[in-house]
Amino acid sequence: MATETPPPSKTPAQLPSTEEFVAVSESAEFGELRSSYRSFAFPLTVAFIAWYLLYVLLSSYAGDFMGTKVVGNINVALVLGLAQFLTTFLIAWWYARHAAAKLDPKAEAIKSRMEGNA
Repeated sequence: MATETPPPSKTPAQLPSTEEFVAVSESAEFGELRSSYRSFAFPLTVAFIAWYLLYVLLSSYAGDFMGTKVVGNINVALVLGLAQFLTTFLIAWWYARHAAAKLDPKAEAIKSRMEGNA
């Protein structure tokens, strides 16, 4: 059973013009939104890539260390590998909180102002 897609909220004649989009993209408010995103996402991305590369390099060149038993048959490689998954989920959760608190309100304000001016 197919459901119908609701009609768009605006007709093409009501959409903001290219000049309005350019003006918003050059505004201080949009710059602040972009800065908030970048100041969170870029350092975290660099940190996670470094953490991942450390794991790969240790796996490649420090086999004895990675093979060290921690508990029973669980070794350092398994613990660090599972920690990769844990950090991925933690970063996703942290970003969702950051976006909800800082990014979404700013983006919604810009969006509503643009839709109100159209």
